[in-house]
Amino acid sequence: MRRFILLFIVISCHFSFSQNKQLLYGFSDIPQSLLLNPGGNIKNDWYFGIPLLSHIHANVGITGSTVYDIFANDGIDFNTKLQNAVYGMGPRDFFNGNQQLEILSGGFSFGSSYEKNEYISFGLYQELDFITYFPKDFAVLALEGNQNNINRPFRAHHLSVAAEVISVLHLGYNKKVNDHFTFGVRGKIYSSIANIRSTKNQGRFITVVGQNNFYDHIFNLDLELRTSGLASLIDDDDSDTNSDAVVKDLKRRILFGGNLGLGFDIGFTRRLNEQWIWDASLLDIGFISHTKDVENYKIEGDYVFEGINPIFPDTGNVQTAEAYWSEIEDNFEDLFKLDTTTTKYITWRPLKLNTSLNYAFGKKGYEDCNCTRSENSYQNSIGLQLFAMSRPKQPQLALTAYYYRRLFNGLQIKTTYTIDSYSANNIGLGVSANLGGLNFYIMADNFLELKNIYNAQSVSLQLGFNYIFNKNED
Repeated sequence: MRRFILLFIVISCHFSFSQNKQLLYGFSDIPQSLLLNPGGNIKNDWYFGIPLLSHIHANVGITGSTVYDIFANDGIDFNTKLQNAVYGMGPRDFFNGNQQLEILSGGFSFGSSYEKNEYISFGLYQELDFITYFPKDFAVLALEGNQNNINRPFRAHHLSVAAEVISVLHLGYNKKVNDHFTFGVRGKIYSSIANIRSTKNQGRFITVVGQNNFYDHIFNLDLELRTSGLASLIDDDDSDTNSDAVVKDLKRRILFGGNLGLGFDIGFTRRLNEQWIWDASLLDIGFISHTKDVENYKIEGDYVFEGINPIFPDTGNVQTAEAYWSEIEDNFEDLFKLDTTTTKYITWRPLKLNTSLNYAFGKKGYEDCNCTRSENSYQNSIGLQLFAMSRPKQPQLALTAYYYRRLFNGLQIKTTYTIDSYSANNIGLGVSANLGGLNFYIMADNFLELKNIYNAQSVSLQLGFNYIFNKNED
């Protein structure tokens, strides 16, 4: 049983998702790039996303040892590989999940001039975000037990987890001030469907030589788990009637029915000269207030458990062996006083920074004159992008080098090389294609690892369908 628990901890800690969308950022041929920089360049007069298909994003990654390292048929003993995985990871190794599904979206340009230099975009999307850090001390305790770790403290702050499912209703404004500067802002209303958060745990557990028994187990704990949107779901029975009620409740929470919050994004694009461009954005500057369906759990204080008597009672006595062990279990549960409250709380959205420096080259001229197009005359660009995201223990960072190419009207590609927390050799490719007004894009990364996906550090996929009415650029 102990090996099973340890294996579950280690494998779970390998699978993660990332919110970095280096392939989509700056890919202005795709309308959804405005979600990453509301002040980005815009290449359409108007668009609408195909409902539920306009943007689908999923990303899985691995830190530390991979699943292949544990289960590979390489002749190495399984216990040895499991131990190497545990000892090879630290409490700052993390695994986090992010998934997005755009429910609806659209945008249109307007303005008094022929150029129409202002743009409104809007939409509604669902997002799942999850992060937990590798509980190193808990994993070592599960692997070795406490008998071999007398007087060693096992630290509670290694346990850190946060998860949420939300919907986001947003409205963005973009303005091209002149040929050198564009800015944008996006307002957001968050509706939390469910939330779990336990990121400020403190304390320790230590085993020492006992006086009344072989060992004393000393706990100094300050643990707290906050939840919203879960208590009512967990308390429901499994009947069809209650199942229908749960589904209706979840649908209601998608739009203004959950715990609400406010936020905004800001961004800009600055053309330094004809070929150099600098852009940046800050996303999810906001919060969610959790006041509905809140249930919090807290354990705080000092506890001493003297262990159990290893001598079994005589089963011929009045007390049976089963009753004996049940009493021990009850005493152990009574040792920890679990405080349950409904106190409201606030969570801050994970703040995300994107910035890039881009160089355009390769002019395309008209066939009937010795001249070039102005804004979209360059067919290629290269650049560097920095991504940073706030997380409970430390920021999540990624650095990307990219190459963008317009193959011809209606077909563009972007390839990336990314160094992040998971890998130093992540190569990705994105393609955007137009057939008439219909736009389709697909993006994936870490192609070098696809030959053995179980040994991959990360795999990402984005795709979507839009109908776009492009500006007359040719």
